[in-house]
Amino acid sequence: MAKSKETKVESKIDESKIIKAEKKIDTEAEKEDKKAKLAKLKEKAKALEGKVDDKKLDIKKEIKGEEDTKDFLIPIEDYLKASIHLGTRVITPDMRKYVYRRRADGLAVFNTSMLDGEIKKGAEYLAKFNPENAIIICKREAGWKAVQKFSEITGIRSFTKKYPAGILTNVKLENFFEVDLVFICDPWLDKNALNDARRIKIPVMSICDTNNYTQGVGTIIPGNNKSAKSLGIILYLLTKQYVEMKKIAAPAFTVHDFIDDWDNLIPPK
Repeated sequence: MAKSKETKVESKIDESKIIKAEKKIDTEAEKEDKKAKLAKLKEKAKALEGKVDDKKLDIKKEIKGEEDTKDFLIPIEDYLKASIHLGTRVITPDMRKYVYRRRADGLAVFNTSMLDGEIKKGAEYLAKFNPENAIIICKREAGWKAVQKFSEITGIRSFTKKYPAGILTNVKLENFFEVDLVFICDPWLDKNALNDARRIKIPVMSICDTNNYTQGVGTIIPGNNKSAKSLGIILYLLTKQYVEMKKIAAPAFTVHDFIDDWDNLIPPK
């Protein structure tokens, strides 16, 4: 009986050793497998990095439809310099049609040829309204300088920092007034003005980024609406065309009046 018990104990010890050995082998195999997978991922990342670097050498090639830019409002380099083509990492269904691709870092890239055309359309639409019949609203601080210059040159009333709620809808307010067009710089930040306009059925034109929803916006100007230089270039071009179309005797102005340190800006990598 004693020998039988000893045999059973030895058998259990041997079995335990075998199980541990097998686990060790499995663990080492898993490690080797993980190392192999990691090595493959590194190779792919390196290859992708090479492709991204190649595109950085000629940033114009990463934008769709730049073959014929002779009719652009400004050189394509100036659009890129102003970062108008860089959206956010979020793309709403409303803005998907304006997006060309995503960069390796996840940022959406607007189709710059399309942006140029939409700014032209926006200017043509804006020119249908006289200065006293339109307003522009911009709550985002990055746009204040450009909006104020836009307002100063075109004569279109502007509201920055805060939009006075009810000025378009409440006739009892002392500062109530009527307009035929509301121009906003972001449907989300300027939603109070958007909602007021929708309530009384006034047309709305808006600069819209890739993360914006456009319900209630009748005329969309797609582009980066987070950056001072991007908002500056859009409003500069709208101002320039509005003055020309409306034949307004405005003082001379350049893009430098809308964007700080314009000459030293370079396209983003």
